[in-house]
Amino acid sequence: MRLLLAEDDPQLGDGLTVGLRQDGYAVDWVKDGVSADHALKTENFDLLVLDLGLPKLAGMEVLARLRGRGQTLPVLILTARDATGDKIAGLDSGADDYVVKPIDLDELAARVRALARRSAGRATPLLCYGEIELDPAAHRVTLGGIPVELASREFSLLHALIQNAGRVMTRAQLEASMYGWRDEPDSNALEVHIHHLRKKLGANLIKTLRGVGYVMPSP
Repeated sequence: MRLLLAEDDPQLGDGLTVGLRQDGYAVDWVKDGVSADHALKTENFDLLVLDLGLPKLAGMEVLARLRGRGQTLPVLILTARDATGDKIAGLDSGADDYVVKPIDLDELAARVRALARRSAGRATPLLCYGEIELDPAAHRVTLGGIPVELASREFSLLHALIQNAGRVMTRAQLEASMYGWRDEPDSNALEVHIHHLRKKLGANLIKTLRGVGYVMPSP
């Protein structure tokens, strides 16, 4: 799952980026509103964590432009503005959640998971595919009730494939779910991760469509 973090505080932004990446998210961090608006226009993200007090372009304007383009990705406002009027304005302008700083990182991660579930139309926190059960909160995968150890990027890849079961995912889409801008994956990294998932969860789990991408057939 790929997140865009728009936060101008260097210490907070660094801490959130590290923490969310440890939870398995691919995080891209921008420090002003113009950069955030450009990234949202040119890249694909699953969720936006947005500070309101951004330089160059205010967070509310970033949100207004995003919704004005018809983009529906979930937006979590993370700000020091705690007035009721600010909360109402943010939510009425298209934000899906409004959180006042400071926030515990575990709570932020839980709110991100909740927004992702709502966006995908799921009520349950678990993702199930046949005998495979994936728990995003616990970062745990089981096969027939037996725990399966996955590396962080294997987990992110499986998460993206299960969420899109029945849909062909291109290399670019799958890499975006695992890597941020600063990451430089090896040219065959995706194939290696897919090989490991097939070995651990079933040789026929993921189908390769030559020159197109990969798919987990609809269960």
